[in-house]
Amino acid sequence: MDPQTFMNIATTVSKLKMWPYFDVCHYILMALAVREDSPQTGSQAFSRKHPLSCWVSTMLMCFGGSILANLMLGEPCIVAFKRHDMVLTATVVWYIINYSPFDILYRAAKFLPVRVVISVLKEVLRAKKVHQGVVVTAQLYPDAYLLMVIIGVVKGSGSYVIKNFERLVRGLWIPTTNELLQPSFTTKACIAAALIFVLERMNYLTAPHAVIHFGIVIFFIYFRLSSLLLGIHDPFLPFENLFCAVFMGGMWDALRRVKEEVKENGTTKDSKQDVVKGKDEKKKD
Repeated sequence: MDPQTFMNIATTVSKLKMWPYFDVCHYILMALAVREDSPQTGSQAFSRKHPLSCWVSTMLMCFGGSILANLMLGEPCIVAFKRHDMVLTATVVWYIINYSPFDILYRAAKFLPVRVVISVLKEVLRAKKVHQGVVVTAQLYPDAYLLMVIIGVVKGSGSYVIKNFERLVRGLWIPTTNELLQPSFTTKACIAAALIFVLERMNYLTAPHAVIHFGIVIFFIYFRLSSLLLGIHDPFLPFENLFCAVFMGGMWDALRRVKEEVKENGTTKDSKQDVVKGKDEKKKD
């Protein structure tokens, strides 16, 4: 591809307006996530019996990143709902996903080609949110690079971080699935993206911002499509296993187990030899 054409595409992507199309795709995926995570997976039973709980859960998922970012930056959490048009749109999406006639719109959103398109637009929005989180934090705390990464991750994967609280609204409590115990690939990818944006602000990356932003968008889209089409859910896992084996004590634990096995085998062999010697002595007597 011609460099100038590539640069034009990257600039266009970095300047795309997220509202309303990209945000609507985000709302659709969040409404689907709440419905699929209900006690009767994918059924309408929960939304029929508990519509208020279902609506609140969906709103928490839709605006989870903004809620958590506001909380961490010392702003009121309720500010996340200040735009009535966004709340109204999210409510309409929640309604059609759960209450459309014959469940037709829910089935359409689950149809793989439609799901792929929605997911691609969602990943474009995710990259934008991570960047916004880094930029906003940098304006408030110019030298707090760790805070920039944290807020960027929260903005990009807030729905995963807030999931435990959202489940409580629906009467579920599964503490073993929080993002600190079992971080999802999305959270890990947001950490990597936030680090790249922070390095850009520190002038360690000299490429144009549009190229960096476009690269992160491609990174998000590629692995989301890999998850949907190829079943690759966490490409970071092999690198994590290697890192843990080398730096997190895995290598030393393996050496200790080998030593213990050698010791046990030696003890077992000595015991067998003593038994054989005892039998020989009895035969001589």
